[in-house]
Amino acid sequence: MADTIVSAEAIVEVDTNEGDSTLGDDISTSSTSVVSSVLQYEWKHGRRYHSYHAGTYNFPNDEREQDRLDMIHHVFYRLLQDRLFLAPIDPNHGLRVLDIGTGTGVWPVDLGDQFPGASLILGNDLSPIQPRFVPPNVKFIIDDVEQQWTESQPFDYTHCRYMAGSIRNWSRLIQQCFENLKPGGWLELQESANTLYSEDNSLKPDNAMVKMMDGLMEACEKIGRTMNPAPSMKGWVEAAGFVNINQRRFKLPIGGWPKDPRLKEIGIFMGINFVEGVEAFTVALFKDVLGWTQDEVQVLNAKVRESVRRRDAHPLFDFLRLPGQKMTLHGSYTSLLQGALTLGGQEWHGLVGSRICMPRFWPLYWVAGEAAAHY
Repeated sequence: MADTIVSAEAIVEVDTNEGDSTLGDDISTSSTSVVSSVLQYEWKHGRRYHSYHAGTYNFPNDEREQDRLDMIHHVFYRLLQDRLFLAPIDPNHGLRVLDIGTGTGVWPVDLGDQFPGASLILGNDLSPIQPRFVPPNVKFIIDDVEQQWTESQPFDYTHCRYMAGSIRNWSRLIQQCFENLKPGGWLELQESANTLYSEDNSLKPDNAMVKMMDGLMEACEKIGRTMNPAPSMKGWVEAAGFVNINQRRFKLPIGGWPKDPRLKEIGIFMGINFVEGVEAFTVALFKDVLGWTQDEVQVLNAKVRESVRRRDAHPLFDFLRLPGQKMTLHGSYTSLLQGALTLGGQEWHGLVGSRICMPRFWPLYWVAGEAAAHY
């Protein structure tokens, strides 16, 4: 039987097999053109950081962090049932694709391998850490996505994932995404809501993982780069003018406690993410922003690692995926109907009250609404 995406409304069942020590075992064994100044990285707290627009991104970019980012890519890929995106597009139709904050470039490379018919898959980032040998339709640039965009041609699809703690002005970024999309093009945001919780009250407020996430969000708020943008994404996307918005929520477990095999695998990797990544999360922000000492940070990090390895707490994040489509007064009937058909049977809204809500479009609203109701 094919795997299915576990509904966010369903309680994640705990695997009560105490003999399963998979998490502990796994944790214990666990084309860019740039100027030379970009390659002169900053070093602090024993970790390497980007030099281009230094301080904009407060997490490392060294090999340890690159391995963690590649693992997180696998987590999200598995969470979406082995898909790179959920927007209703076919990149093979010569689409121009943008990946914001591409990191190691693993998402564009995978997309280029799967969709050789895409005309361009462009990834941008502050760090030149992407591979040199990539599919022919993949390109990387070093750029600050919060500066004014200079692309001469609009995109068909823009992908933005795992950027919490990195963006100062989300509403402006999303507006720039809108302005640089073709009519009918799609933006897809994917972020975790970074408030840990449990469904069985097993996660206590004094758990070290909770304390670490609370401190991380406090530090990011102090520097003006929210660590929890997910709950606000829908409002920003609506305000920018997107329609056909369909937000979906997935459960993202931490640790190998779920009974469901796919969620167990995801949880194991997320546990490794905490164990291996806790230093990257805390070393700069907790010391430089919150004023913690080195000893205080190390003690917290040790407690976080121990908490992840325990099986008496069953922590979760919510993972939000949100696509929105750009429509204008000159948008075609075809693309509007296509959006209605695609989102039929799901949350379908955004037309009423939008900038295309005019009498001459009313017959189209009826047709699209009927289509959404029957497909």
